[in-house]
Amino acid sequence: MSHLAPSGKWDARYLGPVPHDTSYYAKCMLGGLLACGVTHAGITPLDVAKCNMQVNPAKYKGLTSGLATLVREEGQTGLFKYGLYEVFKDTYMNLAGEEISNKYKPAIWLAGSASAEVFADIALCPFEMTKVKIQTSSSGTFPTAFGAALQEMSKNKIETRYPFGSLIPLWSRQIPYTMAKFFFFEKIVQLFYTHVFTEPKETYSKTTQLGVTFASGYFAGVVCAIVSHPADTVVSLMGKPANKGKSIGQIASETGAVALATKGLGTRVLMIGTLTGFQWWIYDTFKATMGLGTTGGK
Repeated sequence: MSHLAPSGKWDARYLGPVPHDTSYYAKCMLGGLLACGVTHAGITPLDVAKCNMQVNPAKYKGLTSGLATLVREEGQTGLFKYGLYEVFKDTYMNLAGEEISNKYKPAIWLAGSASAEVFADIALCPFEMTKVKIQTSSSGTFPTAFGAALQEMSKNKIETRYPFGSLIPLWSRQIPYTMAKFFFFEKIVQLFYTHVFTEPKETYSKTTQLGVTFASGYFAGVVCAIVSHPADTVVSLMGKPANKGKSIGQIASETGAVALATKGLGTRVLMIGTLTGFQWWIYDTFKATMGLGTTGGK
C-alpha cells in the first residue's frame, strides 16, 4: 500500500499492509497480552524454582533440583510492551522523517522498545515485587494468595518498599532485555528477508513468514538472556529476608560480578530463547489472523 498519508505526506503509519490507526494499536496490544499471557501461564511454576535458586543457591542447585534458571517473563506487560512499541516506533519515525528513519532503523527500534518498557514496568512493578516476595519467603511467613499478598505488601510498605521499590532494578533488567528483544528480532528478520528469502515478503506463505518469526525470536531471546541475567538475579535477591534494608549496590557487591552474570545462565539461555521465539510466534500469528501482517521486513 502507499506510504503516504491522506494529506499526501510521508507517514510511517502507512508503510504496512494496513494503516496503523487506533484499531491497529489496540489489536497489537491484545496480541501482546495473548503472547505473554500464554507463555506466562506455562512458565510460572518454573519461575518459582528459578527465583529460589538465585536467592538460595546452596539449597537449589542446577536444572535437576528445580529447573532453576528459567527466565522471568514480562507477564501482563505484554499488553503495553508490544502495542506501545508499535506506537513509539511510528511516532519516532515520523519525528525523524523518511530519510533518517530509513538510514537509522536500529536507533528507531531501540528507542521505541525502551520507551514502551518504561511504561510497561511502571504497571508491572507492584505485581513483580509481590510475586518475588511470595516466591522467596519461607513457608508460612507470608501469604501465598496473590490478593492477600498484595494487601500485606501495602500494609508493610515502609519495610517492603511497595509499590515501586524495585522499579529501578526492574528497569535495569527489563529495559536492556526489551531493547535486545526487539532490536535483534527486527534485525534478524531483516537479514532473513535480505539474504535468504529475497523476494518481496508478501509473496511468501504465512507459514514461511511465521517460521522466520520464530527463528528470529529464538535468536533474539538468547541475547536477551545474557543481557538481563545480572539484573534479574539482583531483583530476586532483593526479596530474600537476609537482604532486607540492603542497597542494590551492596547486594551486587556481596554476590559478586561473576556469579551475577553466570549463575544459571546456560539453562536460562536455552529456555528464554524458546520462550521468546514462541512469544513472537504467537504475536505474529495473531497479527496475521487479524489481517495486520507479520512484524518486520527488509
